[in-house]
Amino acid sequence: MSTTIILVRHGETEWNRVERFRGRFDIPLNPTGVSQAKRTARRISKDWKPSAVYSSPLGRAMQTAEIIANASGKLAQPNDGLMDIDYGKWQGLTPEEAKAKWPELIAKWYDHPGAVRIPGGESLSKVRSRVMTALEMICWLNAEQEVVVVSHTVVNRLILLSVLGLGNGHFWNIRQDPCAINVIEKNAQKYILHSMNCTFHLR
Repeated sequence: MSTTIILVRHGETEWNRVERFRGRFDIPLNPTGVSQAKRTARRISKDWKPSAVYSSPLGRAMQTAEIIANASGKLAQPNDGLMDIDYGKWQGLTPEEAKAKWPELIAKWYDHPGAVRIPGGESLSKVRSRVMTALEMICWLNAEQEVVVVSHTVVNRLILLSVLGLGNGHFWNIRQDPCAINVIEKNAQKYILHSMNCTFHLR
């Protein structure tokens, strides 16, 4: 008995294009992001038959999920467990702006991300715990089905690290492009990664 998880990062926003710490700020998709979501929806509806589509409740993820869900005849379901990391006092800042205020902590974020507690925000370990709890429940509810999960780069990287059995110190070793598709199998014993960061459907 297994569940197939089609894990998707949301489409592009202006804060992806010009790098800022996004977190809980609710930024919509830009026109490129909408186009990416439509291409992703076509790929998913062609290759899979999802029983459900779950998403972070933030707008950029829900927009992406709704486009995917519509193409497969489903409704996008918000799930708070898939919410992006809380960047606390870093939210809305560029990395350079944050570095000016917290130089040592920002350096540590890029060198040893698993050891950082963001001021007023979350640690990667806290995010990973809530996200994997949410994913386990999604798999339980959709046993022997295919299910779409739409979330954020931080969330998706932590899911993939968990699937691969790697610690949070490897956070920067995984890439998640806008509207990338990852395919994961969950059986009774373990998670199995089938593919990661696939974007050929966007070309």
